[in-house]
Amino acid sequence: MPVRPPPQDAQGGLTPAPLILSDIGASLRFGVDQFRAIPLLSVAFAALFVAIGLLMFAALEFVQIAPMSLSLAGGFMLVGPILLAGFFSISDKVRGGRTATFGDIWDGFRRMPRGGWVVSFVCGLLFLIWVTDAGILYGFMVGREPFGFLRLLNVEGLVVNYAAFSAIMGAVLAFILFTVSAFSIPLIYDGRAQLVSGVVASARAVFGRFGVMMCWALLLSAVIIVSTLLLPLLLFSLPVMAYASRELYFRTFPPYAGADIT
Repeated sequence: MPVRPPPQDAQGGLTPAPLILSDIGASLRFGVDQFRAIPLLSVAFAALFVAIGLLMFAALEFVQIAPMSLSLAGGFMLVGPILLAGFFSISDKVRGGRTATFGDIWDGFRRMPRGGWVVSFVCGLLFLIWVTDAGILYGFMVGREPFGFLRLLNVEGLVVNYAAFSAIMGAVLAFILFTVSAFSIPLIYDGRAQLVSGVVASARAVFGRFGVMMCWALLLSAVIIVSTLLLPLLLFSLPVMAYASRELYFRTFPPYAGADIT
């Protein structure tokens, strides 16, 4: 992808470039192509989170509150930005024509500036708030009745109502988080913005290209939530969407000419 200086606004900050729906399609194709270039490393990193998901689902089955898995799957979108540094690092290595290794995953987290960790902390905090609210809602709508995964397959009315109301609550938190973190984390990671300027640039990009960004947000949410509920799919969808988000970021905030992103 050719690099060019990002446009500047009157205050000298980053101005996001125009986006159209085809940019989402192109970013997804890039994500698939990059996954194909490093499939084993991509799957191995994603497997860590699949294992964590299995442990969480096993715990829900043990205490017989399986419907909470629907909330936890949605909540994964709140902590997803924390994972991006590792994927960014190996993506940039491949993008630069170099060989990515497991060490590059750790290097990505090591390189993340403090501002990126602040945003990640906010993501984790919102996730705790979400889980707490979902637990309270579960107590009111489902109660203490034992509810395992086999029974969950019957799609009972009370579970549908719980899922609907929890989705409405979660959508508000997810929108706030998406607006704040969609571009701030990669901008901070690349050293192109500090915490405040990165968040401001991210919000400007989301609201300035609202239709396209909402299509991306809905697609991202649908893919990750379904993959979280069907955990083996996460081995493939998580890296593909991470690489695609990196590409969409570069289309929104093109890097400076001659910038080294490897």
